[in-house]
Amino acid sequence: MKFIFSDCLDMVDPGYDFLADRSSPGRYPYWDDIYPHEILESAPYDGVLVSRAIVGDRRIRGKYTDSQAMRFRRVGARAFLRLEGPNYAGLDLFGDCGAFSYVNAVAPPYEPDETVTYYEECGFTHACSVDHIIFDFDTKLCGMAGGSAIARERFDITQENAHAFLAAHKAAGARFTPLGVVQGWSPDSMAEAARRLVAMGYSYLAVGGMVPLKTPDIRAALAQIRATVPEATRLHVLGFAKADEIDTFRPYRITSFDSTSPLLRAFKDARQNYYLPSSNGKLQYFTAIRVPQSIENPRLQRLVKMGVFHAEDLTRMEADALGALRAFDQGEAELEDVLQRLIAYSAPLLIERPAEDACSDPKLARMADQYRITLGARPWKSCDCGICRKISIEVIIFRASNRNKRRGIHNLAVYKNHIREAGSHPCQ
Repeated sequence: MKFIFSDCLDMVDPGYDFLADRSSPGRYPYWDDIYPHEILESAPYDGVLVSRAIVGDRRIRGKYTDSQAMRFRRVGARAFLRLEGPNYAGLDLFGDCGAFSYVNAVAPPYEPDETVTYYEECGFTHACSVDHIIFDFDTKLCGMAGGSAIARERFDITQENAHAFLAAHKAAGARFTPLGVVQGWSPDSMAEAARRLVAMGYSYLAVGGMVPLKTPDIRAALAQIRATVPEATRLHVLGFAKADEIDTFRPYRITSFDSTSPLLRAFKDARQNYYLPSSNGKLQYFTAIRVPQSIENPRLQRLVKMGVFHAEDLTRMEADALGALRAFDQGEAELEDVLQRLIAYSAPLLIERPAEDACSDPKLARMADQYRITLGARPWKSCDCGICRKISIEVIIFRASNRNKRRGIHNLAVYKNHIREAGSHPCQ
């Protein structure tokens, strides 16, 4: 099972100054910043997926700048992502249209034939047909029953586009592997979509619409699809948001899946921000230590304007918290002393008043319990990845993009190893 990382220019400044919280002098983000596979000794994924809507064009405003989008088309995905070296020759490059970006449109903004041209020019190794996402989902429906008028229209659009996409692929003699996208409003309708795609000639299917579904619904859909298509048919799961549960999906013989979950959870999850393997074959999670920049945090600045706190006091508490964490990393501070400084600085954020005025506040107590577990375990000391070795405790500090994304990149490396280890054991 291959782990494909969905990229969105997730890069970091290699020369970032963590003590001064300052980027490299004269830094040009794309040219000077580096990708996860560049900051680590090896790529923390088996391939990269780039959505066409992320790159952007005149139809959809993407995340790339105009010059970046032009360069992506000109030099191709592999060169743009800096995956040209021999160490990356085996990494797959997946492309899709990014159906979430045009979810409110009557029809996709891309045509199948010009999409084939786009994928081929950009040098993708695998690419998905033009789909239109369906949000309806009901496991109780049988056959092709149910489905709103919009869902049925999008089912037909996705099927028609897949047929035209495959024809254009053959006519152009394109070198990439085409994936027919499955969309449906129930397990049975998705299985029927998959059956039709195989009949068209697809041997690799991409299962869409999984992001908003709960785990049992995803299992139901994959089980029905797998029971319907030939055993040799390969399956890719698009935007697999349940990445941490991937080992429970092994019975459905997933060939590949794409996800950003390990990176995003580094700074979007309330508690599970830092991954580490455990002796029982499962991932263990730790809460990052939040020490925001006092002069840039909107909530803290609002409290200053209201006169609840003085700016210089917040800056002092911020420096005390960071200093205590770094001293703890060097064995020069006790855990409970560090916690007290963290609580003092966290109180304005959590309860908007000084910690001494709310010693028993449940929010502060919960935070202290989570931080006590993280600091007590010192997980960054147990990790041998290039990031943890180089920046040590800075990786566990929740504070601006260059720390948070590095923690996410660490998570990618741990997660890829987890997938590889899980794949070395037979299915239960």
